[in-house]
Amino acid sequence: MVPEIAAGDVPYLTTDQMIEVDRAVMEDYRIDLVRMMENAGRNLAHLARERFLGGDPRGRRVVVLAGTGGNGGGTLVAARHLCNHGAAVSVFVTKPSDDFTPVPGQQLDLLRRMGVTIGSVDDVESVERLDLVLDGVIGYSLQGAPRGEAGTMIRWTNDQAAPVLSLDAPSGVDTTTGTVFEPAIRATATMTLALPKQGLRAPGVETHVGELYLADISVPPELYSKFLGIEAGPIFARSDIVRLR
Repeated sequence: MVPEIAAGDVPYLTTDQMIEVDRAVMEDYRIDLVRMMENAGRNLAHLARERFLGGDPRGRRVVVLAGTGGNGGGTLVAARHLCNHGAAVSVFVTKPSDDFTPVPGQQLDLLRRMGVTIGSVDDVESVERLDLVLDGVIGYSLQGAPRGEAGTMIRWTNDQAAPVLSLDAPSGVDTTTGTVFEPAIRATATMTLALPKQGLRAPGVETHVGELYLADISVPPELYSKFLGIEAGPIFARSDIVRLR
């Protein structure tokens, strides 16, 4: 059971503030990206298993959509954990592996070594049956309306009957303003990271965000007060994942 906390009890961040959090975590606290990405992906896999896969992923068909950056890397970590738990996982990426940034690229290589099916946007149309889609196409680095392969993946996802679990933000939603671009994922649930983003509570955006969860990626609470002047407290005292709505 994921504990629920009042959304008003948790501070919300802009995209620029979250960028500063990521910088401070890595440069000032020396918590590396590999560790944070592993925490994000493991929590995403846990939420997928408990909320959408009946507590047992064995034999369930999961499609993972991954962009080339940190958001995609988190879903690739989740893909690895779900595969280890017995799910039938297929991964579809927006770009060739050479275009991935180093840490997500390492996660993609791990999946290849495990024999996980990895395809491109052209291959996703061949999927006939699925139980869950994990959305890691675009995170808070969104710059305008998704185009090309990312846009195609988002449109394909919105045409599916299966539930969709987005990591950090639904792809196509601006995490500061809440602007919903065309196309944008209509998620069943979103698991955002560290602290929630302001755009996820903008008027009208709830139809794209769905259920909103917050997951721990090991950011020390004092970092927020030291670098942003924000008091956060021990949000994850009872669980690594909490529900905000």
